[in-house]
Amino acid sequence: MKRFKSYMLVLLIITILTFTVGCSKNTDEIIVEPITTKIQVVTSLFPQYDFVREIGKDRVEVSLLLPPGVESHSYDPTPRDVVNIQKADVFIYTGEYMEPWAHRVIDITKGEEVLIVESGKGVDLMEEEDAHDHDNEEEEDDHNSGKDPHIWVDPVYAQIMVDNILEGLVMADPENESFYKENAEAYKERLNQLHNKFTETFQKTKHNTIMYGGHFAFGYFTKRYDLEHISPYSGFAPDAEPTPQRISDLIKTINNTGIKVIYYEELIDPKVARVISEQTGAEMMLLHAVHNISKDELEAEVSYISIMEDNLEKLKIGLGYRE
Repeated sequence: MKRFKSYMLVLLIITILTFTVGCSKNTDEIIVEPITTKIQVVTSLFPQYDFVREIGKDRVEVSLLLPPGVESHSYDPTPRDVVNIQKADVFIYTGEYMEPWAHRVIDITKGEEVLIVESGKGVDLMEEEDAHDHDNEEEEDDHNSGKDPHIWVDPVYAQIMVDNILEGLVMADPENESFYKENAEAYKERLNQLHNKFTETFQKTKHNTIMYGGHFAFGYFTKRYDLEHISPYSGFAPDAEPTPQRISDLIKTINNTGIKVIYYEELIDPKVARVISEQTGAEMMLLHAVHNISKDELEAEVSYISIMEDNLEKLKIGLGYRE
């Protein structure tokens, strides 16, 4: 590993300095401060970026491929991004369905001393079509193919991702294994507490249906907490468009049920949710799927847990939480 080579170089420098001091007639004591090297980690999406920060803390230097504000599904790595991955000790991504470009990058990095970590390893993926409402199954079938990659929105699956990331960091830096394990266990406990909050909340809501005006990425979330969801979109592609019929059906459903909130997705113009809001009077609220964050969110130092806790408060409003 790159870190091992750096460590050996440091030892050589210290040995030379020690020998020089021993042979010198100068009696002044020279103290050589130990030099530490951080593990260099590159992640594809914000959840992995934040998980690495929680597990590695000051022992890692982590960077996010996605620039702030960039929508993840339309992202494709630049040559500079590939070079940054090649220079890293560890590259972490979700899986082939979230980052279809990852295999190409992995092939390019063959022969480089970079550890590849698939953070979604071990999660049983749902079919993409299972992650969407299908009152109108005949519409947009061409978008319903493949697997749903948005596993991190489920705090239980997020813990599996943490375990995979932990394994990668330990392989890259075995000397600090106990440090990483302790941090990972503490963070998983926080994720479990988040899971318990969601579970308890949805046992006390008037409705159990999320009205969503964007590409719905919460399939694992709604399955975990036994919720329903309706979206006029099929599929996750940012260029996918809903039909007027599906929008009309969602407007009728909101008017008939009396639901007061229409949710929209992050980092994309919520034009469909805006139309639905205008036609129904429903309040627009962001339900953040945590693919990436905006510049303002980056400056505010948001985290995966803080975003999901904010989602919880907004879902309380939309689903009619009763104390």
